[in-house]
Parts: sequence; structure tokens; C-alpha cells
Amino acid sequence: MKIFLAGSTGRVATETLKKLSEKGYDIIAGARHPEAVVALPQVTPVRLDLHASVGEIAELIKGCDAIIFAAGSRGKDLLQTDAYGAVKLMQAAEKVGIKRFVMLSALYSLTPEKWPDSLTDYYIAKYFADNHLISQTQLDYTIIQPGALVEEEGTGKISVDNQGLSRIAISDVGAVLAEVLDKQETFKKIIEIHPGDTLISQVWK
Repeated sequence: MKIFLAGSTGRVATETLKKLSEKGYDIIAGARHPEAVVALPQVTPVRLDLHASVGEIAELIKGCDAIIFAAGSRGKDLLQTDAYGAVKLMQAAEKVGIKRFVMLSALYSLTPEKWPDSLTDYYIAKYFADNHLISQTQLDYTIIQPGALVEEEGTGKISVDNQGLSRIAISDVGAVLAEVLDKQETFKKIIEIHPGDTLISQVWK
């Protein structure tokens, strides 16, 4: 299985790359700065510009079997990267016949009444990207909604029960993105993830 990972120099994406490499996938690691992608077996960095056209992005992802979108501008380019960049990657996937699309989102991305005031613009970008994925594509999507990301050692365990606001280790989020990739029971699902007691490898069996 060949995977295209968008945003491959990000904190979550770097952890996802490690897990995908361990699982033996071939990975095309798309990033604005491919030279900064962590060196791992079966990982090929390429330059991904989410300001490019759908056609240009489609050329990058040809031959892949699945997409993971983990790109983010950290508030600096929300419209072009977090919102429309994600949409263009969806459109490119459909253009070249890729069906599987895993989206890294945020807890409550589709529930505006629960958004924190300090992150409204970020949540608006996620809201429109996630809604496009659900209602405007025929992709086999999974939308992963973690709480606040923390740079702590991961436990390798999560819960998918609604727990309200929570904080979750970046490495655990990365592991989830890699784990759901081939799990058909996660297709067409929006999944909250929180710290928990179930091994990530055992959540979807």
C-alpha cells in the first residue's frame, strides 16, 4: 500500500511517518520543505505546495492508494492551507481515483457552539474542510478529532468515548492516523480520540 502524507514535517505527521514506516508502507511525504522530512525507511520526500492547482497536486499523488492530510499552517495561512489546501487535495484524490482519505482535524470541528473563542478562525477552516470531505466527495474518509496536542510521552492507549475537552500526546495522535488507514470499520466516520486505557492497535479489531 502506497500512502501520500500531506504536511510531513509537522509534529503529528512526523510521528505518523514513523508508524507508517514501521508498518512497512511505502510513503510519499509531501511537505513545503521536503529536506526537513525525517529520514526513514520507505519514505520519499516531495515538495507539496497547497497553493498549487488541483491538477498539479494530482500529479504528485498519482499511484498512491490513500491520503493522510496532516498539514497545518499554525494560524499563518488558514484559508489557503488548512481549508482550501485540504479541499484541493480531496479533489486531486478523486481526480486520480484514490478513495481513502484520512483527515487530521480537531475536537469539535463540526460543533461551532463548542469552539474556543481564541481559535475561532482555525476552527472555521477545519469546519469547512471537514464538511466538504463529508458532503462534497465520494471518498472513504475518516476524520480524526483529537483534543489539545501536548508534547508528552505517548502511552500507546486511547479512548474513543466522548470525554469533553482533553489533552492527548502528539505521538498517540500520529499512531492513530497510521492505525485507522486500513480499517474499513473507520470509513465514513468522525472519531474523537482522548487519553484512555485501550491499546491503539486494539481499538479497531
